[in-house]
Order: sequence, then structure tokens, then C-alpha cells
Amino acid sequence: MSVLAETTVLDGSTAVARLTGALPPMSLAQVLDRAELQTRVDRKYLVPADQCAAMLPRLAGEYAVLEIDGRRDFRYSSTYFDSPDLLTFRQHRQGRRQRYKMRTRTYMDSGECMFEVKLSGARNSTDKRRMHYDAARRRTLDAPARAFLQDVLLSAYRTNPPEIVVTSATTDYLRSTLVQLSGPGRVTFDTTLTCTDGSGTTVAADPGTVLIESKSAGGDAPVDRVLRDQGVRPAKISKYCVAVAVLYPGVPANPWRPALRAYFGAPDARHPLWEGAWRGR
Repeated sequence: MSVLAETTVLDGSTAVARLTGALPPMSLAQVLDRAELQTRVDRKYLVPADQCAAMLPRLAGEYAVLEIDGRRDFRYSSTYFDSPDLLTFRQHRQGRRQRYKMRTRTYMDSGECMFEVKLSGARNSTDKRRMHYDAARRRTLDAPARAFLQDVLLSAYRTNPPEIVVTSATTDYLRSTLVQLSGPGRVTFDTTLTCTDGSGTTVAADPGTVLIESKSAGGDAPVDRVLRDQGVRPAKISKYCVAVAVLYPGVPANPWRPALRAYFGAPDARHPLWEGAWRGR
């Protein structure tokens, strides 16, 4: 077999499996013993699979990989909620200082579910508030979740949530998590992203692209430095916002246009992303 054949990576999930398979494991108990990084600086990167695999020599010695029952990748499902006119999406598109997302996040392998409110703060920081939730009800918001949402928004922004909240999008993906050995930083690698609306329409992202998210206290973790040295710059991307862009024809999504092209492929007039009022905005 040629050297080229040996090193060719077919897709993002294969690349991430090769990378994480070479790192030492860290148990969930060990991860939980470390300080949770709920208030943090997030940097996101869209990285081709082969470049992702090539990061291993620089990450070895800096990170361990979360391992649970022998597994190093885990299925996630996030259902997002918004007003019927997509208020929270529009706040993100407009770059509002006080913006937020509301979602349920289900860890499909364990069945655990959380309701989360993600608040955007100064200097690209993220403050995540969460409560336990019934996974069987993850596509709807019950009364306790609505009360929790109101309490969070009133305390953080002195504002009330929308009167009417509907299910707007669901994202499903495979995630592996690295934990920094010398600090509280985390790195997540997401592959096989699919976006689904309430009617069942599903759009899949490019399987050869990996979404890397660095979560650290200062925004300059070892993985950020490795990617910077490789010429990779942070991408403006939100899984929720790109999901809305590909699921709702005509929705203006100009801030995420480069990420949409990288993550969902070249323009195709048959795809809602490139139709109607959205084009050229």
C-alpha cells in the first residue's frame, strides 16, 4: 500500500477517531472533579479532516480524551427554541450585545438531558445556565423550563423571553472531547452534523469537515496556538444559526456565509440556502 493510501482520511469522524485514539483517556469522574468551565471564551474552527488528523503531534502531552465505557465519541442532539419570527436568530445576525440561545441538549448514549440558556457576554465570552430536563420532552418546553428561562433572562439582561416559543431546529452530531492536562480548557470535535426542522426536512453538512471548538478561560489554549500556526483562523459560526440558514429558505444569514460555503458545500440553486431572498444579501 502506498504512503498516500495509508494517510488518506475519508471523513471527519475517521480523522477524529485517529487523533483521539492516540491520546490518553480521562474518565468522566476525573473530568467532573475539575472545575467546570461554564463561563468561557469560545473559538470555533472549520478544519478539513486531513488537517485535523495532522494536529496529533502538537496535541500529544497537552490533552487527554474523555472516555466513557470504552467510548471516545458520543451522540449529541440539540433542539433549539425561538419565537415564530426567529427573534434569537435575528439577534445573533445583528450582533446584539445581549443575545442568547435556548435549547435542550440530549446526550443520546446516556439518555441524560439538560435545558440550557447560553448567554453572550463581553469579549466573546459565553455564560451557560442549565437545568436537568426530561429527555422524552426534549422537543418542547415545559412550565419549569419556561420559568427557568425567565429567571435567567431577567437576572442577566432584565428582559422577558418571547411570549410564544416554538421548536425551530434540531442539530445531531458526533462529538469527542479533549481535556487540557495543565488547565481547565476543553476542546470539542464535532462531525456528521445534520440539521432538521419541525417538518422532518434534514440537511447534512460536509462529512469531510470537522467543527473544532476551543473553550478556555482566556481564548488562547494550546489547540488555538496549533491551529494558528497551521494558518487556520477562527470561523464565525453558530450551529443554530447555520441550521436556520439551511432549513428556512430566504432567511438572511450573511454573517455566516463563508462558514456556510465551507460547511455545506458550493452554491447550488436547487438548495434553499441559495434560493430567493437570501442570495446576495
